[in-house]
Amino acid sequence: MFDLSNKIAVITGASQGIGHTMATVFAKAGAKVMCIARSESKIKELCLNISDEGGIAFPFVCDVGNGEAFSDTIKSIANEYGKLDILINNAGITRDALLMRMTDSQWDEVIQTNLKGAFYGIKSAIRPMMKNKFGRIINITSIVGLTGNPGQANYAASKAGLIGMTQSIAKEFGSRGITVNCIAPGWIDTEMTIEISEDSKKDLLDKIPIRKIGKPEDIAHAAVFLASDEASYITGQTIVVDGGRVIN
Repeated sequence: MFDLSNKIAVITGASQGIGHTMATVFAKAGAKVMCIARSESKIKELCLNISDEGGIAFPFVCDVGNGEAFSDTIKSIANEYGKLDILINNAGITRDALLMRMTDSQWDEVIQTNLKGAFYGIKSAIRPMMKNKFGRIINITSIVGLTGNPGQANYAASKAGLIGMTQSIAKEFGSRGITVNCIAPGWIDTEMTIEISEDSKKDLLDKIPIRKIGKPEDIAHAAVFLASDEASYITGQTIVVDGGRVIN
């Protein structure tokens, strides 16, 4: 396990799925984890569980799509601890529909949370990171942002946009000791994928060379590496964690 002792890590979308697991794994690596989500009860329970296991975590109730609220939350964390080392933009939603049936609100909601939310977080975190000449920004995108997917034009656009934004910001702040990278999960066993039919699961598994569904821990461990000192020469990259799915 990579050592993140005394690092201040902000993780959005921490109430469930990948974000929930990342919070636990980062705490075990020594980070002080600031858990952001809309569900107060879920993140409070998460932080209590982390504390019971000897870790340090604090809950923050916030909708990342609300720019003012999210920015204020980031600033308060940086002011409280005097620094902000790691930001993981993990919060994401889907509002699936075929393009001809997709409404403006379905498009806007996904872009607001998945892409604009990350923009709000990064813009607020950059200043304290620059001050300390250290920062690790990790954006959780998706292989859908690389390949597209029928019925997910909004989601694909948000995730592809996240990749482009990551590359641009990496170029802007590389000289300041700040790295910016993406992780693109494939099919991961979370609440977002639980409703997939058995026939669809079989079809998907046939397209994955490793022949198994990924676990949230697979993403969390990749994130811990990117957040570590050992990954200091990696920036602007998209690390695909999908069992080989996109090579087909």
